[in-house]
Amino acid sequence: MKSIVAFVFVIFSFLAPAQKMGVVDTEYILQRLPQYKEAEGRLNTQIATWQTEIQNLQSEYERKKAAFESEKVLLIGEQLRQREKEVADLDKNIKTTLSLRFGTNGEIAKLRANLVQPFQDQIWDAIRTVSEKNGLGIVFDKSNDINVIFLQKRYDYTDRVLDLLTKGTGAKSSDRK
Repeated sequence: MKSIVAFVFVIFSFLAPAQKMGVVDTEYILQRLPQYKEAEGRLNTQIATWQTEIQNLQSEYERKKAAFESEKVLLIGEQLRQREKEVADLDKNIKTTLSLRFGTNGEIAKLRANLVQPFQDQIWDAIRTVSEKNGLGIVFDKSNDINVIFLQKRYDYTDRVLDLLTKGTGAKSSDRK
């Protein structure tokens, strides 16, 4: 994918020399939006709550499994099957909860996608505004696995996009490296 983007970049450089290009770092911008940091903090609090819940279930499972193993020789028939089923059900519950909450398509992935989407839309709108204002025909995002080996500051529009997004909030992008 990186090589395809680099190839397209080179082709555009030769075919459209009059075309003005720019670069932004959307990850940098996202991390400096106060509203995003606040929303991310709420999400991280929810994740910590779910992690504690899983740890509690895991502790309960370990306790019940140890008790079952030590009492196994004393149990017979239905009692044995019932206790064995309790331990197995608890193990299954832990695995299901882990998958539903922390899995690839779990609640956390969905919440994170829902968290980021409105901010990505705002960033996209600001990039479009800055692009139109500066006559840019092509804008690359250097945070999306594009290897930018060298970039003159005049082609980096990250601060302009960030300033547009944070205008009026008192935030400044002067801390950028």
